[in-house]
Amino acid sequence: MLLSFRTLSLLLAGAMSAGAPHAQPTPAPAAEATQVAQAAPSNAGRKPVRERRGTPYAGNAQAMQLADEIAAKRGMDAEWVRGMLAQAQNLPVVTRLMQPAPSGTPKNWRAYRSRFIDPIRIAAGVRFWQENRATLERAEKEFGVPAEIIVGIIGVETVYGQQLGDFRVLDALATLSLDFPQNHPRAEERIRYFRGELEQFLAWHHANGTDPRRPVGSYAGAMGMPQFMPSSLARWGIDYDGDRKVDLTGSTADVIGSVANYFKAHGWTPGMPTHYPVGFDAARLDMESLMAPDILPTFSVPSFQAKGAVLEGAALEHKGPLALVELQNGPDAPQYVAGTENFYVITRYNWSSYYAMSVIELGQEVRQAMERRS
Repeated sequence: MLLSFRTLSLLLAGAMSAGAPHAQPTPAPAAEATQVAQAAPSNAGRKPVRERRGTPYAGNAQAMQLADEIAAKRGMDAEWVRGMLAQAQNLPVVTRLMQPAPSGTPKNWRAYRSRFIDPIRIAAGVRFWQENRATLERAEKEFGVPAEIIVGIIGVETVYGQQLGDFRVLDALATLSLDFPQNHPRAEERIRYFRGELEQFLAWHHANGTDPRRPVGSYAGAMGMPQFMPSSLARWGIDYDGDRKVDLTGSTADVIGSVANYFKAHGWTPGMPTHYPVGFDAARLDMESLMAPDILPTFSVPSFQAKGAVLEGAALEHKGPLALVELQNGPDAPQYVAGTENFYVITRYNWSSYYAMSVIELGQEVRQAMERRS
């Protein structure tokens, strides 16, 4: 699963509540000719990496047991795995950042949107699109994913590489595997998840002879411009610039191709809109039934309308299922859209309708800004 550095920070701060931001992938072995690039070729335009110090896991019996389990499962050199985990550090700040958001925190779409769609991010998106136009067009043709969706993802995640995170990935994953907050309502599930990510992370580096102490990313272990978790990198990261390695930090081509590949693998349908406007017929409205499936597209157009949703224009010709997506606005009235299967695919990148709408609208704003310049 991909864990967004920027978005998860905001979610935990109370902008909204959501589940795990990326679907949990089944680890896949690296192709023989492909390796992970370890360092960005340039830090221009990026925040300097902060040196964080914590308590090393050297001598920690639980850490060494986990190291032995990972080595045995993956057929890796146990001493190498032990040595790496011994040099990982327990970072209390990571544990604090993973604390659940306060209960009862109101969701606010307008506030959430304002954090991701602003003039600075739009201008950066225009530059990114202009500099990578040919690659975006190639990815759209090969994978069927619109350039504006790819641009929206990269912009929301890291402002096109400007905010990659400043946590050593080894430290973040070790902390979340061994010292995840026990008061979290899904602690056991999340511990299993992060241990799987730590295993995948170490396996990549062991197989490629690279140093797992070098990569930095989010406090949840997400890496590169698209903030891929290790298992997502293993399964959906691709070499799109032909240099026989996957570099999601320094190669914008690999970033674009990998994001497009992720969406195609999760069922993106070329040409399908992400959502439609929706209204309500008060006389027939069954809001409880419309909201029951959450954002999972379940209703056909006739069944959607039979429960009081009102569609117009192109939405009436939609062939697939729809979902009623609610975007709350704190004390004000919520907004609603009719989400398609493609809207749902975006939420597989981050399990949040607010995130998906931010990606969509940022991509649209960037495209419109480019059109005004042309």
